[in-house]
Amino acid sequence: MRKSGKDRKFIFGPVPSRRLGRSLGVDLVPFKTCTYDCIYCQLGPTTCKTLMREEWVPTGDVLEQLKEFLAVSTADYITISGSGEPTLHSEIGRVIDEIKSMTDIPVALLTNGSLLWMPDVRGAVLDADLVMPSLDAGSEDAFQKVNRPVDGLAFEEVIEGLVSFRDHYAGEVWLEIFLLAGLTAVESEISQMIRLAERMRFDRVQLNTVSRPACEKYARPVPEDQMLRYAARFGINAEVIADYKGTHELTDFSAIREDVLNLLRHRPCTVDGVASGLGIHRNEVVKYIEELLRQGEIVTTEQGGKVYYIPAE
Repeated sequence: MRKSGKDRKFIFGPVPSRRLGRSLGVDLVPFKTCTYDCIYCQLGPTTCKTLMREEWVPTGDVLEQLKEFLAVSTADYITISGSGEPTLHSEIGRVIDEIKSMTDIPVALLTNGSLLWMPDVRGAVLDADLVMPSLDAGSEDAFQKVNRPVDGLAFEEVIEGLVSFRDHYAGEVWLEIFLLAGLTAVESEISQMIRLAERMRFDRVQLNTVSRPACEKYARPVPEDQMLRYAARFGINAEVIADYKGTHELTDFSAIREDVLNLLRHRPCTVDGVASGLGIHRNEVVKYIEELLRQGEIVTTEQGGKVYYIPAE
């Protein structure tokens, strides 16, 4: 039986992931606690923009919820991601080590990579099986416009951190590059990001773009044919991961998707409204909303400055 969001405050899923299959999420920071305030984020604006590393949520509670889940279920990956930047949690190294002592399920870290210039952060995450950092710009100017980082965080510092991490880390690293029409999907930025990716020597380069309602309306998607042309320029280890299809068709996800749709048939809801109504994590809701939008089952409407979802009919 699915535990409620209250009972499983710090873990969510498993959710269908376009890259990781059945992914059990681990959320190590309060909602929208991050080093960035990205204009494309589907979770909305950052409410706590910080460089402060601390035990944002109780490590013992996170591990206890993971232990309870693993006693009754499994996943393809345990993914440390969540509602903000997970490397802000000062005990992330302990969380990774404890997970690996509990299970053979591989651990993936989904990070914006902004803190990898810190030696203690690099050291804390070396035992993860897969690290998936992001790169959204090729220049300081675009970095400031797209990522809107916390004061004191410079683009070159982030790049040097990514390069240094690749020098020290023995596992798989998949770099996600998020492109936006008219902002970073332009020749000057693409050329620079290609040079940076070559310098970082990642195992995979994965190109993504907007597929859900973004934080800012001017964060616009890049057409698929253009994305494919860019991927070819990044090389043979590059692929387009935007517009993924079919993951939610798996039987164990279809019932939850139907629950989301049934709720929206009764009343318009925001992501938070769906999460509260069904007792599931907002990050989980976003996955199902994305699929329902792609299938044309629901559409968006705006009320009072908030995005609501309603049935297409």
